Amino acid sequence: MRLSIIIPVFNEVALVTTLLEKVVALELDDGMAKEIVIVDDGSTDGTLEVLHAFHTAHPETRLLVHEKNSGKGAAVRTGMQAAQGDIFIIQDADLEYDPEDIREVVRPVVTGQASVVYGSRILREKALGRSGVLGLVTGKHPHSYVLAYLGGVTITQWINLITGACLTDEPTCYKSFRRAALEGIEIDSDDFAWEPEITVKLLLRGIEIREVPIAYHPRKNRDGKKINWRDGVKALWTAGKYRFRKSS
Repeated sequence: MRLSIIIPVFNEVALVTTLLEKVVALELDDGMAKEIVIVDDGSTDGTLEVLHAFHTAHPETRLLVHEKNSGKGAAVRTGMQAAQGDIFIIQDADLEYDPEDIREVVRPVVTGQASVVYGSRILREKALGRSGVLGLVTGKHPHSYVLAYLGGVTITQWINLITGACLTDEPTCYKSFRRAALEGIEIDSDDFAWEPEITVKLLLRGIEIREVPIAYHPRKNRDGKKINWRDGVKALWTAGKYRFRKSS
């Protein structure tokens, strides 16, 4: 069985090499092979040159390039179309997520317990209780922006409301899929809205999304965090659009 790790990259020159080294070094469970599919989404800060050098040093990786920036959803779509694995997982290039968690996220898919698994930051923080009583109740990471946290909760609860799901962390990066679960599903959104889109489409098919706890290391806007409140508003609209388009 092969796992395709799809890594969309845009302007991460300072971090991407460290992230890729972690992914290359990652050891999967026995019997699992891995394919690393890197998609540069029109980077302009020197990232592409770094990726070419890394690919030369690690020819087992695959490097795909968008001539211009098209958005995370477009990069994920390119990666999925090229991936040859039986299972897909998305890995961001900014070190907010630890590749060591990949094993735990994909294990229920590998063992046949689930066809789709998301890594939940909320479940992890609740278990740790690192924000005291607030952390135990909400699952907010002590270093994450309050508005970013509230935006993620709002998106998650909106999707739960309109689909009947019980997710805790829909906007998580770590989304893993058995290839068969995605058959017939197309990603229309080019930006961050691909996430609520794919989630709603899967749920409307009756596919259960399992969650497992994962670590999270939030970075600040000054460090290059790209998602903002406009993406949150669009995510809410996108979830509703695909939910009610289906039932109309």
